[in-house]
Amino acid sequence: MRDLGLDPESFIGVVTSSQQSDYLVVRMSAGFAAKLSPDLGIAFRRCYVTDGAIDQRVTETGATRREIVEVKLPDRGSVMAGDFGEILTSLVQAVEDHQSELLDPRKWRLKNDRTKAAPRSDVVQFVLPEWPEASANDRLICSEVKTKSTKGEHSPILQAITDSEKDSDGRLIKTLVWLRERALDTGLETVSVGQLDRFIKAVDYPAATHEFRAVAVVCADLIESELKDIELPDLEGRALMVLVVPDLKDTYESVYDSILETVADGSSTP
Repeated sequence: MRDLGLDPESFIGVVTSSQQSDYLVVRMSAGFAAKLSPDLGIAFRRCYVTDGAIDQRVTETGATRREIVEVKLPDRGSVMAGDFGEILTSLVQAVEDHQSELLDPRKWRLKNDRTKAAPRSDVVQFVLPEWPEASANDRLICSEVKTKSTKGEHSPILQAITDSEKDSDGRLIKTLVWLRERALDTGLETVSVGQLDRFIKAVDYPAATHEFRAVAVVCADLIESELKDIELPDLEGRALMVLVVPDLKDTYESVYDSILETVADGSSTP
């Protein structure tokens, strides 16, 4: 998380959690994005492109830093909402494990098309406390994220549970193999081939813990109706997290607007 320029302690200050019988509710405080500004915009920018990559492309193309960043970001709409939900989930989970080094491939950097969601499993993160030695304390966290910022008939909670089953039924291993191929091809700044192999070739290492999570990112104005009379299916061992964000649509749009405000032309990227 620190590689994104975010202080975990500051992030902890805008998050409250309460465990219900079958799920965890995590609430972001009102105005949290403004409280974390400009660091939150910088963190989101770095989830799409590293500072070094921006500077390299500026040198090679003669374009401005703003232009380089703009072609990485989604347009307003469902893809932006989905990306926001995924990245916010990754940050909340990083705070949850802030005493450990949570490794994240930042798969939003690997998009081939900014107008589409990143492929395969939504959020994949690793905890390897004794690396370069593999251990039984190693963990893999795989989260399926659904975001709902405006009224509609669909249930992000039930959809997240249903699609999380795809991760445990085989999509996760396909995601790991895809990440390994990308690591060999263009490289991943945050996760190594060896760390991916630790989970892909699992039989060669001590048994690790796999945590499958279904995450619903919901606007605070909608949360009461989303939870009212909901009948949850068998979670089959997966965790369910409901992430509540005040004024979700306005918040994610303001965060993406702030990304471009963090780009300084004429000097190294902050």
